[in-house]
Amino acid sequence: MKTLLNLSVAVLFSTLASVSFAGDAAAGKAKSMTCAGCHGANGISNNPMWPNLAGQKQAYLASSLQMYRDGRRKNAMMTAMAKNLTDADIANLAAYYSGLK
Repeated sequence: MKTLLNLSVAVLFSTLASVSFAGDAAAGKAKSMTCAGCHGANGISNNPMWPNLAGQKQAYLASSLQMYRDGRRKNAMMTAMAKNLTDADIANLAAYYSGLK
């Protein structure tokens, strides 16, 4: 169990190290229209099954999107939504949502 935990921590840190956080919030807002259907127009979901994105930490948002895109985090809907995102798209979306309150 300890080995699995250490491996999980190592994967998380390597993922975070590969994510650039210098996103453009304005570009992220423009890209966020497809996210709004589930996560709300301002990053606040009306459905308790889908998380709020507004105010989440930028590193968490970027890492999560990157893992969905790359198939390292499993969710059929999110994988489909993230599969065509570029690293710049991810950084921009993370910058946008992390700046919302």
